[in-house]
Amino acid sequence: MKSMSAIIFKDIVIEMRNKESITSMLMFGVLVLVVFQFAFETINVERGLLAPGTLWVAFSFAAILGLNRSLAMEIDNDCLQGLLLAPISRGELYLGKVASNFIFMMIAEAIVLPLFVVFNNLDFNLKFLEVAAIACLGTLGIASIGTILSTISANTRIKEVMLPVLQIPLTVPVIIASVEATREVLTGDTRGISSWLYVLAGFIIVYLTASYLVFEFAVEE
Repeated sequence: MKSMSAIIFKDIVIEMRNKESITSMLMFGVLVLVVFQFAFETINVERGLLAPGTLWVAFSFAAILGLNRSLAMEIDNDCLQGLLLAPISRGELYLGKVASNFIFMMIAEAIVLPLFVVFNNLDFNLKFLEVAAIACLGTLGIASIGTILSTISANTRIKEVMLPVLQIPLTVPVIIASVEATREVLTGDTRGISSWLYVLAGFIIVYLTASYLVFEFAVEE
């Protein structure tokens, strides 16, 4: 736990100095919300049906920007070699990076989500808290698989292109489950929400376990 805490603390200190990841994720997330707001303004469709997709497009694509900098920053500054030489397991390194990415994503989403509520004329009530809880689960799923994919893509010459190519297909189940769960909360029909939450939790467990086991091989390449 001390090793993970040290990695998280290091990433937070670096991010607070340059603010690259959080700023880029925040600006992109807000831009997506604004674009979709104007695009769907004249469409006579219930907002509860369109809003969840808008929200998770903003979250998922903003996450790619942050994840692109996750391991690329370590490799560009030759910090990764120091971390690999440190007396910590590769699994602890992976979990520490997942936690850092999750924290940065949630900070950006903590600003994007209230704007989403305002843009769609929603209320800050129990539904808002339920959507925030779903956002935490979905973001953990994106961070768990995105961290190892950013490690793989960071070692390629086209890392900015490779990460979206790898991540988007693999995060589709997480995004679909998150969108459906969010839609049921916003529409008030939560009869099937438990099944989507089970799907979301299942993919989180699978992604975390598989990535934890193969991270050692990915980071050594």
